[in-house]
Amino acid sequence: MSKIKCAVIGTGYLGKFHAEKYHNLPNAELVAVCDINQSCSQNIATLYDAIPYTDYRRLVAETRPEAVSIVVPTSLHHEVTKFFLENNIHVILEKPITTSLEEADDLIELAYRKNLILQIGHLERFNPVLLAVQNILDRPMFIESTRLAPFKLRGTDVCVNLDLMIHDIDIVQHLVQSPIKNVQASGAPVLSDNIDITNARIEFVNGCIANFTASRISTKPKRKLRIFQHNAYISTDLNDKTLTISHKGVSNNTITSPATSNAPEIVKEEMVLEKGDAILDEIRAFLDSIINKTAPLVSGEDGRKALATALQITQLAMSSWQQYLKR
Repeated sequence: MSKIKCAVIGTGYLGKFHAEKYHNLPNAELVAVCDINQSCSQNIATLYDAIPYTDYRRLVAETRPEAVSIVVPTSLHHEVTKFFLENNIHVILEKPITTSLEEADDLIELAYRKNLILQIGHLERFNPVLLAVQNILDRPMFIESTRLAPFKLRGTDVCVNLDLMIHDIDIVQHLVQSPIKNVQASGAPVLSDNIDITNARIEFVNGCIANFTASRISTKPKRKLRIFQHNAYISTDLNDKTLTISHKGVSNNTITSPATSNAPEIVKEEMVLEKGDAILDEIRAFLDSIINKTAPLVSGEDGRKALATALQITQLAMSSWQQYLKR
């Protein structure tokens, strides 16, 4: 089996993991890595037997990769991705897809016209907990998402909605599969010039309500998703990879609450899923799409959809903050 020649653009926190996965996958050959920091590029290249670059244009001219991971600051997503698509190279692009819908539309149209794969790095789609949830989901009525993280300078070039909340926006929109009817949001900058903490409420056309809380000023990381539907309450921990389902009835291997003569029996099923390797699964899916000429699991359109909602939430949160300051 011939290997796909791959490269990684941006060898920071996430980029180094992309390089590792390409190096280890049997259907990929990591030919080059690129970073404006020459030391970072050299270190990763040495580790995985690739050629280091500080200029991605020179990388393309000299190594001609067939596929790349683009893991650069969000403000550079459009510029860098467009260059690779124009050179007929498949792209997996870190989230968010771009900083504006116009830029996103430009990349989506270009990838379509060139018949290239453009996959967006919404990594949580490959979380084993969410894969399990999809098998038991039945018309969710209410969803509560909480994503908290300690403050890090990485990612502060954008607000918390594009940095963290966009993961959950993508998840919820993927699970609900309904247009948005109404959005409300509030937020505030705390440690950066951008919004660092946000709470949002989305009402979908099908009646589902979703509440989102995202913060990058917390002391401990937390990633939880709670789903209420007509026949069950589903609680997930995306960090610990645990899933709890509470519903009426009797099932094997369950924990049952004490029943009273007047109350229905509540059955609780608890699952601990394997940790897995979401980045490996994401890149494997990307390569499979290239080989099989199939649509990516997280398309450019998916990335645009999440971005549109995140931008609307950001606008509402900033407006709420400005009104607060005037009081």
